[in-house]
Amino acid sequence: MNAFYEHHKSSIEFAYRCFDRILLNGLIQPFQQPERVIGFFNTYRDGKRVIRRTLTEIADQFHHWVINRAERWGAPIVEAPQQERRDDFVLPYLQKTEADHVAVILKAREPARILVAIGGKQNQCPHLELKQRWVNQYNFYLNDQHWGPMFVRMCPYFPFSARVCLNQHHWLALHMQQEGITFRQCKNAFLQCSNPEQLQQLADSLTAQDLLRCGQKWLNAFTPFFSSQERRQAGCQHRLFFSQVELCDNLIFFRRAAVDQFAERLLDMNRTIGQPKKITLIFGRKVTRQYKGKLQTELEDLDLPNPVIRSHYAHGFAKQYVRDDRLLRTEPATNDVTDYGVKKNVENLPQLRQRMSEIIDHYHDAQQDILETFIDRGQLQKLAEPTTLTNGKRIPGLKLDHPRQLAVMHALVRYANIAAGSTFTTADLYPPVLDALGLPQSQYSLASLRYDLSKLRAKGLLEKLPHSRRYRLAHKGYSICVLFLKLFERIYAPLTAGLLKPFAGDRNLAPDKRCQLDRLYQRLTDDLDALFSAVGLKTAA
Repeated sequence: MNAFYEHHKSSIEFAYRCFDRILLNGLIQPFQQPERVIGFFNTYRDGKRVIRRTLTEIADQFHHWVINRAERWGAPIVEAPQQERRDDFVLPYLQKTEADHVAVILKAREPARILVAIGGKQNQCPHLELKQRWVNQYNFYLNDQHWGPMFVRMCPYFPFSARVCLNQHHWLALHMQQEGITFRQCKNAFLQCSNPEQLQQLADSLTAQDLLRCGQKWLNAFTPFFSSQERRQAGCQHRLFFSQVELCDNLIFFRRAAVDQFAERLLDMNRTIGQPKKITLIFGRKVTRQYKGKLQTELEDLDLPNPVIRSHYAHGFAKQYVRDDRLLRTEPATNDVTDYGVKKNVENLPQLRQRMSEIIDHYHDAQQDILETFIDRGQLQKLAEPTTLTNGKRIPGLKLDHPRQLAVMHALVRYANIAAGSTFTTADLYPPVLDALGLPQSQYSLASLRYDLSKLRAKGLLEKLPHSRRYRLAHKGYSICVLFLKLFERIYAPLTAGLLKPFAGDRNLAPDKRCQLDRLYQRLTDDLDALFSAVGLKTAA
């Protein structure tokens, strides 16, 4: 368990970590190559020509099949709502539906990759291509025997691309009922549980086979075009790939007041980590001119009791928020699991769980360093002293007010380094250091950056990975960097500005008209004046 949980566990009733929303794309891989489509029709459909009319007839057959099945199932076909969330819209249908039955079918015009026939006039063979088109698709909302509420979206056009949406909270609820564990569930969260340890064991027991069994069962049922023989011999079977995945860490506190106060501290401190720009923080990653995604951490109002901290990274993000009064949730999500070094095949579920869990731990560890930072007596003085290496080389110490050093520390504590596995190269670090210094490359070279990093390496705060050009910031190194930045930017610099360059009008401003931060700074300077007077250091008037 991470240091964040260990430090605050006395206020936490229980904790668990599981997948939340899992979106899977379903593709029939042989038909992603148009020439293999022609081969299928030649072998299994008596050599029928694949022309535009053929593809249109296949889609019409699917539409008629859905209408017929909906009548047999007693599941209405309705247009998808435009304003209301779909999950809320279908909830009344799902609540009265038995296991392994379809509750409702939503029809919506959505983008899909379909096969189109180009040309082919005068008995000429058409050219087949896969194109992105907006078409009517069917969303089958159902109650699965093992997964509870879920939906399967089917495209009626060949080659029948699909999407399967699962939620592990519903899966866990069914398994806990079987195990005799009492719990209280509020949508996709558990607020009470009689056996939290067994809950976590069940969450960790989810395997790729659980996803595959559920997905294949319903995809086969909703793809009537293929016979069992064609599925078996021609490989007309959907393969499942990760599309969007969310892993949530849930801390359920004993009291609402405790989590509210705690969330306020997190919001305040997260606005100052790294290099703040108003309420956003540079999240960062190595980018090119073609990159168009977000590169920041921001606070969002999503009509929840508290704002949401959302940190964007590549094709995903990590968000943290309070829900249901007592629950603090930290949730990394991604639309491309390859950003985390994991392949998209569903079989890679264990690696994905481990990688996303590491991101949560790093996220929490960083916040713990922000909330509580302690330095042993005498250590600050040792950091300022020069270090002599084993080869006799003398490395200067760390200076609290050195602009270059502070700029390097700003770059080291960025969340981008955490999301990238807490490792980085000097090339990754160089642009944000230049940005923090406000200098061009001609005035601060890459060699100068390596020299500044060597000071941190000499103190054991930074390490170079063996057989690699990458670096890793040690846990204590993160704490030291945050401490230095806090002391300089929040204490020394403001107080120095107030003493050396005070605004004359401020002295005549009524205390109740000053902001809280200014009042605290003024109180601190007044107490320092009183201390200087008591020890005989008061300057003569």
